[in-house]
Amino acid sequence: MYFAALLARTEDGWEASDMELDDVESLSDLIDLARSAAVDDDTVVALIEQEDAWFGVVRVDGEEDPRYFVSNASAASRSSYGSMLTDELLGSDEEEDELDELDLDGTEDGEEETIAAFADADDEDEEDPPGAEPVPAGPLGDPRLLDDLGVSNKQLMTLDGDALSEIAESLGATEVLEAVR
Repeated sequence: MYFAALLARTEDGWEASDMELDDVESLSDLIDLARSAAVDDDTVVALIEQEDAWFGVVRVDGEEDPRYFVSNASAASRSSYGSMLTDELLGSDEEEDELDELDLDGTEDGEEETIAAFADADDEDEEDPPGAEPVPAGPLGDPRLLDDLGVSNKQLMTLDGDALSEIAESLGATEVLEAVR
């Protein structure tokens, strides 16, 4: 089970909104959703967690490139929303794009080999396909993405349990986050 929320910084503090993950099919969708929640192109922090297995933070500041952090990349990579983040951080989204562009009618040269490589990647008992980046069994991304907002990189790296509540507390957004839970 996932919980996701957007925290948008305003002049008066933070505004929270529940993030409908059903409408998010790609990382671009998530970034667009965050940007649409921004007040005057100010900071938006997207928080996603899957029970106590992992949490992710996406920070969007206006039109700047988003910044990402995932608490446990290995666990996140096995879930649909977490894999969007880990793929971006590991740079493996190019392989998915290649698979998406294939016309799977059986006429392409090398199609069976490409599909087999991706099928093998889903099998936890086998090694990663050649050239695939291994997914670390720990934090991945920019642990300093919330430093200027009151959540130090050391704090972010050691959070567990109800991490999103602890992040919200450090940001001064506990009440608004709990309102959307």
